[in-house]
This record gives sequence, structure tokens and C-alpha cells, in this order.
Amino acid sequence: MSLGRSCDVGVVGAGPAGAVAAAILARKGLQVVVLEREAFPRFSIGESLLPQCMSFLEEAGMTAAVEAAGFQLKNGAAFEKAGLHSSFDFSDKIAEGCSTTFQVQRAQFDAVLAQEAERAGAEVRFRCEISGVGLDDRGVRLTYRDEAGGERELRCRFCLDASGSGKSFAGLLGLNLPQEGVQRESLFTHVVDGMSLGTMDREKILITVHPRHHSVWFWLIPFSDGTSSLGVVGPPNYFSTYPGEPLEVLQAVVGETGFLGDLMKPAAFEFPVRRICGYATRVSRLCGPRYALLGNAGGFIDPVFSSGVTIALKSASLAAAAVSRELNDGEVNWEQEFVKPLSVGVETFRHFVSAWYDTSLQDIIFAQTPNPRIRRMICSILAGYAWDKNNPYVEQPRRRLQALAEMCRLAP
Repeated sequence: MSLGRSCDVGVVGAGPAGAVAAAILARKGLQVVVLEREAFPRFSIGESLLPQCMSFLEEAGMTAAVEAAGFQLKNGAAFEKAGLHSSFDFSDKIAEGCSTTFQVQRAQFDAVLAQEAERAGAEVRFRCEISGVGLDDRGVRLTYRDEAGGERELRCRFCLDASGSGKSFAGLLGLNLPQEGVQRESLFTHVVDGMSLGTMDREKILITVHPRHHSVWFWLIPFSDGTSSLGVVGPPNYFSTYPGEPLEVLQAVVGETGFLGDLMKPAAFEFPVRRICGYATRVSRLCGPRYALLGNAGGFIDPVFSSGVTIALKSASLAAAAVSRELNDGEVNWEQEFVKPLSVGVETFRHFVSAWYDTSLQDIIFAQTPNPRIRRMICSILAGYAWDKNNPYVEQPRRRLQALAEMCRLAP
């Protein structure tokens, strides 16, 4: 084994969480090495950002590069269910902060962020797969296989696991917990959408509810080059009731939706259809002596409100601040300064996801006579401002959503 080298901070994964954390820490003068399993660019799901993301990209010094990349502007979210339509403009929110963001092909977006992390001073090594983790008084010892297949070692004073669904630390340290609740599955692809001007607002993600099966929903995320991300989420074994290959199944269920089906009639399905299932994950702890888990490496809720990248970037921002203090001989209470602050937004999103699937949030979104101020509160969460404790739906999401849904059902 090659002993390799040592650094202040080792980051596992060069996705959004890893790249942003690495850039922030490198700009603070720390020596950062990022180990990424794959070669970039590479496909990834999670293409619709939320405006809250922009503050974290600004903190990392990446805003200009993202804006220059030519991604599709996103200013809100549109919903459709059995002929009912509702849309949210992110400028109509109570939270302070940016009101627009982007819809991004993740292969390009993640590559831009990784390049910016390098420009900030971090070293990014691709095709390096973690094979072991050792924790001792000196810090963290990472063993990994490099691009040539050789086994190497990286010593770091602190390590951030941003390996996404790969969950390197969770697997190697036995942190994974059994999955709980309904484990849904998804079929998705990119299409050359062929949508003519005016058929849909390309600056919004479209969320469509199946007209008969209200726990089945679809996303359509337009990109700036005339393609779109198209996907469907359903309960376990839902798609097994449809005959054919994944492409045929996806086309069949989209065809049942009415509005979305009509939008997709001119679409060319030129990319492979992918499938994931059982994607909701959790771990026993988010941090330990000299390590912390970021983004999906620490668990994933659901794709319905595009919260994944926002949570990932929030975790990167919180962790980078704590790591910087700790390595500069500061005392850090990781539970109070990382876990609890992060959990505020995670739990807000979790309650919104639960309310979506029990259809109470659907009743709120499609209410015919919504209260304007309450609608602005809901819009703030949909825009990613799930950590704003001035918003009653952050402070008490479950109780307030239940009460609001009941009011919407009783409204004439």
C-alpha cells in the first residue's frame, strides 16, 4: 500500500455537498483533499434546485460559475391533478432570500461545482473508491483504490462523508438503520421534450398527480437545451402491474395523466429509462469523533419537493463552519451546532412529504380559495426556506398542515 499523504480535511464525494464544503474550507486556508469514486461528468438525479441553495453556492464562491453555465432559470413550481392546476411563484414567499434558482443537468452542474472547488484550492481526485475507514487520536485514516487499482491511504485531521447514496461511512462504520415506512420506487429518464412555446412555463417544475392513484406522482423538469427530466414515483410493486420494458411502462403511466400525457406526445425518448427503489434511508448518527455525514450520506427522505440538494448544501455549510472552528483549536458541540440545526429543515421537509402522501398537502395546494398569507408561508417551504423559524410551518409543520388541510376540505 502507498501511504499517500495527509491533509487537514478529507472529503469523500465530489457531488454538491462535497464540493461546496471543500470550497468553503479551502477558502479558509485549510488543506482539503476530495476523493470521488466516479469520473465527472456523470449522470445523477436531483435536477431541480430550490432558491435556498443559492445562498450556499454564494458562500462557497460558486454563484458566478453556476450562472455562467447556461442552466434553465427556475422561478417556481406548478402542480396538476385531474384537471386542477396550481402554481407557486417563489417571489411570493415570506422568507427573505433569493427567489429564483436553476433546473440543472446534474452531470454538468456537479462538474462545475467540482471545478470551482479546485479553483478555491481543494484537490479533487476522481476514480478513487473508499475501501476502509480508521479512527484514532490522530484523526481519520482513509484507505482507497485509485484509478489504476492501487491501494492508497489518506490521513486527515477531519473527514466529511459526502458520498451520497454510496454512503461510504454509513456502510463501513455500521451506521445504516433499517428502512422504515413505505419504500417507493421510481422510473425516470431524460427526453427531447418537443414542447412548443406556451404549452408549459419552462421556468417551473411541473408536479402531476395521477388522476386515480393519488400516491403516484410525476415530475417534469425542463432544461435550457430543449430536453427535460421526466419521472414517476409510485408505491412498491406499482409498476409491476404494467407489462413491458421500463420505457413502455413509463410511457404507459404518463399516458394516463391527461395534461402531462398531452405535453409528452411530441417527446422523443432517446435516453435510457432508469429505475430506483427503496431510496428513503437513515443512519444512527450524523457525526462522530472527527467525522460528519453530509447530504444523502446521512439519509434521504423523498424527491417530491426537490429537497435533496438543499439539505445537502445546508449540511455542507454547517459542517464547514464547525470543522474550521474545531481545527483551529475551537471547541465544537456537534450535536448543537450541526445535528440539531440541520434537523430543523429536514424535519420540516419530512412532515411536508408525509402530508403529500396522505393527500392533506395536495388538498392545500389545490384549494380553490387559499388564504394569501398562508399560501406565502407554504411557498417559502417549497422554495427551500425550511430553516426559517419565523415561519409557523417550520415551527409546527405537522399540526399546522393537518389543521390547514381540514380547513381547505371544509371550505365551500
